[in-house]
Amino acid sequence: MKADTKSSDTTDVVLTQAPSKRLEIAAIGIFCLLLLQTMVWASDFLIPVTAAFLGYFVLNRPRRWLAKIGFAPVISATLFTSILTALIVLLLVQLSEPAAQFIEDLPSLMEQIKQKLSTSGGTLEAINDATVAAEEIIADQDAETVAVEVVSNTGVAATIFSMAPGFLSRILFALILLFFLVASGDMFLTKTVQSFDRFSDKRRAVEVLHAIEDRLGYYLGGITIINAGLGAAVAVAMTLWGLPGAVLLGFMAFGLNFVPFLGGLAGATIAAAIAFVSLDGTWAAAGVFGTYIFLTSIEGQFVTPVVISRRMRLNTTVVFLSVAFFAWIWSVMGMVVALPILIVLKIACDETESLETLARFLGDVDDDRNLDKTDIQQK
Repeated sequence: MKADTKSSDTTDVVLTQAPSKRLEIAAIGIFCLLLLQTMVWASDFLIPVTAAFLGYFVLNRPRRWLAKIGFAPVISATLFTSILTALIVLLLVQLSEPAAQFIEDLPSLMEQIKQKLSTSGGTLEAINDATVAAEEIIADQDAETVAVEVVSNTGVAATIFSMAPGFLSRILFALILLFFLVASGDMFLTKTVQSFDRFSDKRRAVEVLHAIEDRLGYYLGGITIINAGLGAAVAVAMTLWGLPGAVLLGFMAFGLNFVPFLGGLAGATIAAAIAFVSLDGTWAAAGVFGTYIFLTSIEGQFVTPVVISRRMRLNTTVVFLSVAFFAWIWSVMGMVVALPILIVLKIACDETESLETLARFLGDVDDDRNLDKTDIQQK
C-alpha cells in the first residue's frame, strides 16, 4: 500500500509540473514577441541609446586614464563629446555639398543607366520588348478599364532631405546621452556590483564589464582605423579610374565597411553605376567594381585578421543573421550597430562559465580551438 501511495504521489507531481512547464514556455514566447514589437516600435529611441551605450563602453577606459592624472569625469565627458561633435560637424560640412549634388543627380543617373541598358542591342532590350507585348495583351483584354496615373511631386532628393532633421536629432540625442554616461564615471559599474550578494559574483561582474570595455574598445578602434585606410585606398583607386566624386566614394567606403557583407557590395555597386555612366563603358564599370571588391577583400581577408585578434572573430553565419535581423527592425542603422552588439554578447558569454556553450556557438573555428586548448590546460 505504501508503494502504491508513493507512486501515485510521484504521478501527481509530474502531472502538476507539466502544465506549469507549458505555461512557462508560453510566457517566454509572449515576452519575446512583445520585446520584438517594442524594439521595432521604439526604434527611433533605442538606436541612439544603443549607440550611446556602445560609445560609453569604448570611452570608459580612456576616461579612467584621464582620471588618474586628475581629470574629473565631467571634464572627460566634455572633452570626448566635443571632439566627436567637431568631427561630425566637419564631416557634414565637407560632405554636404558633394552629397547633395549626388542625391540631386541620382534620378538622372538611374535614367541614364536605364537608357543605356535599353538601347538597341542593349542588355534589357529583349526584356523591354517582352514587357511591351505583355502590356498590349493586358490592354486588349481590359479595354474598358480606366487607367489612372498617379503623379508624385516628391522626388528622391526631397525624400532624403526630409529625413535629415530626424537623423541629426538622433545624433544629438546620442551625444547628449553619451555625455551623461561618461560624466557619471563608474556609477553603473558600482550599481551593478551592488546588485550581487556574493563577493565572487561581484568580482566576476567587474571582470566581465572590464573585458567588454577593453575588447570592444580595441575592436572598434582597430576597425575604425582599418576602415579609414580602406576609404583612402578606394578614393585613390577611383581617382586613378577618373571617376567624379572619388573623395565622396572614399568616405562612403569608410562608412559602409562598418556593415558586414552588404557594405562592401553596396559600395562597389554604387561605384560601378557611376562608372557605367561617366566612363561610358561596360568594361570600365566592371573594372571599377572589381577594384572595389579587390580592396575590400584585402581588408577583410588579410588586414583585419592581423590587426584584430582572432579571439574576436565570430561565426560568419551568426554575423549575417544578426545583421539581417537588426536591418529588419532598425533599417540601415541597425546594420551598423548589429556587429558591436553581437561582440558585447560574445564577450559576456566568454567571461561567464555558464554561457560557454553559447560562446562556442558565436565563435568561429579558430575560437573553438582556442577554447578547447584552454579547457585542456585547465584540466
